[in-house]
This record gives sequence, structure tokens and C-alpha cells, in this order.
Amino acid sequence: MSMSDPIADFVARIRNGITARKSRIDIPSSKLKVRIAEILKQEGYLTAAEVVTTESRPVLQLSVRYDNHHKSPINGIRRSSTPGQRNYVGKDKVPRVRFGLGTAIVTTSKGVMTDRDARKAGLGGEVLCEVW
Repeated sequence: MSMSDPIADFVARIRNGITARKSRIDIPSSKLKVRIAEILKQEGYLTAAEVVTTESRPVLQLSVRYDNHHKSPINGIRRSSTPGQRNYVGKDKVPRVRFGLGTAIVTTSKGVMTDRDARKAGLGGEVLCEVW
């Protein structure tokens, strides 16, 4: 079964997994989802992200980071651009999430990167999601 918005499904699975306090979240894999998971790992929101091949298809396994009180560093995650309404920004309009405390994930002509990296490289693009 095909999905109309796989990134929104990715975001919803992470949000639901954190709400249920899951330590591992399994998501159908794609190159874009793997790159977003790598960015979340680099930013400290996840402890691990790896692709595991099951019987039928590859699965992206995310290990969520929790503190001693079982609280995740992800307080919120939101899909910014949708297939029905794309959210493109220029290099001067790349958003700052929660006054720089959060991270926006932007797909640019040079690949998928954080808002800080896009600003540093002087690139704009489509804002995929925001994490805080």
C-alpha cells in the first residue's frame, strides 16, 4: 500500500513512540528518512538509527534517548511542508525553531541539512519538519 506522505508518517511514528515511552521505534526505510534520522542523531535527539533488513523490506530502527526520569529531549515534532502545501523558503527566511533551541530540517540543493547548516551555507529550500 502506498502512502501519500511518508514523512508525516515518520513524524507521527516518532511522536507516538515517545508518547508511549518506547525505547525503539521501527519505521519503513527510505533514503530521505534515513538522512532525517541521521540528523536527529547528530542533534542529540536519538541514540541510534540503523537500517535492518527483515524478511520483506528494510526497516529503520530508531533508539530514542531518555534521561533518568524517562523524559525524551524531543518535546515536540511537527511536519512543516505537506504534499498539498509545500513550504519553500529562501536563504534569508530559513526559520529558527523556538528561538534557536529547536531544529528545522531543510532539504536543499546540497542535500538534507539542519537550519543552522543551511544558513551557514547560504541555502534555502523546503522545510520538512521542526523538532524542539
